Amino acid sequence: MTEHTVSAYENELKGLAQRVAEMGGLAEKQIVGSIDALMRNDHALAQQVRAADGQVDALQREIEEVGILIIAKRQPMAIDLREIVGALRIAADLERIADLAKSNAKRVLAMNGTQSLPKVTGGFDAMARLAMERVKQVLDAYAQRDVAAALEVWGADGDIDALYNSLFRELLTYMLEDPRNIGPCTHLLFCAKNLERIGDHATNIAETIHYMVNGVALVDERPKLDTISMVPVA
Repeated sequence: MTEHTVSAYENELKGLAQRVAEMGGLAEKQIVGSIDALMRNDHALAQQVRAADGQVDALQREIEEVGILIIAKRQPMAIDLREIVGALRIAADLERIADLAKSNAKRVLAMNGTQSLPKVTGGFDAMARLAMERVKQVLDAYAQRDVAAALEVWGADGDIDALYNSLFRELLTYMLEDPRNIGPCTHLLFCAKNLERIGDHATNIAETIHYMVNGVALVDERPKLDTISMVPVA
């Protein structure tokens, strides 16, 4: 490659990473908006979150197109190829994170003015903040190509699972105590599960960062404490 070609190639890779970072920022904003809408029962904000999902989807398509074009044009090898493949994987996880945030916003609209149970709000807020923190941490790790920071996110996935298990049981108790709680608690259960899945996607990104930098996949089993999903159904 000529010096000009190498410079252009490097700029293309940087541009791809910048698009992923931009998409990460949008996904973070979607999470924050959906949680705020739920906590404040803010229908206008929930509608904004739903409407903004198209921006995330459009950016993912752009990342895919740019990544495929670089592969076709430059035929990258080794770490450069991993950078591109990693960007495509992370973009897919960010798109799912934004979809889960949109799903929570739709739950706010579906509750149609029903107030969240006050005693549950604290636990739900804690889980939401932890999920947002994990996403921010792993996106920072991607920006720095920091494998150690990524592995911290990966290893802490059980924290969100533990909060989900606790919240699940608490909401189930409210539903059993008063049938009038079944509707709002069911919506909150779906919202809590979406937050738990957001945490899972953060750990997916952490695994991708490990692959991008080291060239090998993580072989250890991901730490999980979600016992609710494994309960057999009669």
